Amino acid sequence: MESIFLTATLWLALAVVSALIASSLGLSIALVEICVGVGAAATIGWFGLGDVLAANSEWVRFLATSGAVVLTFLAGAELDPDVIKTKLTEVSVVGLVGFIAPFLGCAAVAHYWLGWDANASWICGIALSTTSTAVLYSVMLETGFNKTEFGKGILGSSFVNDLVSVIILGLLFTPFTYKTGVFILGAVAALASLPSVTGWLTRHYANRTAAIRTKWIMLTLFGLGALAFWAGSEAVLPAYLAGMVLAGSAARDAHWIRRLRTLTVGFLTPFYFLRTGTLVSLPALFAAPLVFVALLLGKMASKISGIYPAISCFRKDRKERWYYTLLMSTGLTFGTISSLYGLAHGLVTQEQYSFLVAAVIASAVVPTLIAGMAFVPTHLLPQAGHPEKATRHINGLSDEG
Repeated sequence: MESIFLTATLWLALAVVSALIASSLGLSIALVEICVGVGAAATIGWFGLGDVLAANSEWVRFLATSGAVVLTFLAGAELDPDVIKTKLTEVSVVGLVGFIAPFLGCAAVAHYWLGWDANASWICGIALSTTSTAVLYSVMLETGFNKTEFGKGILGSSFVNDLVSVIILGLLFTPFTYKTGVFILGAVAALASLPSVTGWLTRHYANRTAAIRTKWIMLTLFGLGALAFWAGSEAVLPAYLAGMVLAGSAARDAHWIRRLRTLTVGFLTPFYFLRTGTLVSLPALFAAPLVFVALLLGKMASKISGIYPAISCFRKDRKERWYYTLLMSTGLTFGTISSLYGLAHGLVTQEQYSFLVAAVIASAVVPTLIAGMAFVPTHLLPQAGHPEKATRHINGLSDEG
């Protein structure tokens, strides 16, 4: 027990350092935690300290996976259901094209240019096809676009993009056995009853029983996660759908969502993002930097060439089109989840994983910075004429990662 507490202290020390760096630089905490994890692993290796972080121990992997699951749930829960209803055509077209173009493009780059095998190439396509809903949500809050139909369209498109990515990950790599059928039936039954049961608990016990909604949601997520693992799938797959079916009711209780987010970002996700970084091999990146460049350019080129024409069907202003396109080109959470899934299941090597995560991290920063510096459509903001408020998000991503 002493060694576990000591190891946990090291992980949380890295989390605190990451928070200080993120606050000083105005960057996403998730992005900084991944980078700190990379640096910590390199430092430990340089000084020959062995496995002092115990990154592959069962309890660290459990906390890291729990962080990914709850964060995925929150991403779904914070979706505005009205977006899907009022802008169905836009979010469907942009979201689907935003997945298909980089999925095929990056898979082709990995297979035909880099010589990766089929499984690694498809994982590459999925990891680099994602859009970071959490980063977009942070940007929308910072700028005020979340209150506009323009911003709601971007968030809706990113949701469709990530949902398709999650589904394709399951379809391609989940073994279809009788366990798969049990998992699907169990997940459908649980998700169908989730809104009514959650609503009943909220009405009768939410204000007098200690955190019963949080306990109920964690029970549901862990139960679905156990069922997913038993079926050979991944726990994040049903978590996103669980968040989606509760999106409307969750939005009406911002205080509860804020407390759940504090628990997740304050304790669970640091283990996930830091551990993600510790699995990146800097020697592999330094040995073949052109592989990283090829993957990043492959994602940016395929995303932009695919979704810019699609967005042009709905937005005519040049700044609106480019801002929309660049933000849809970001990636972080689901990209790293897909990459880690590939590594955990032997679909990609340690070196390939390192290249993928490095490209995902870069895609969270580069398009966001370009969009904020050159293409903010300030005329769509509720307080037009105050561009300084519109550009606060360039380095101001929140803790949502």
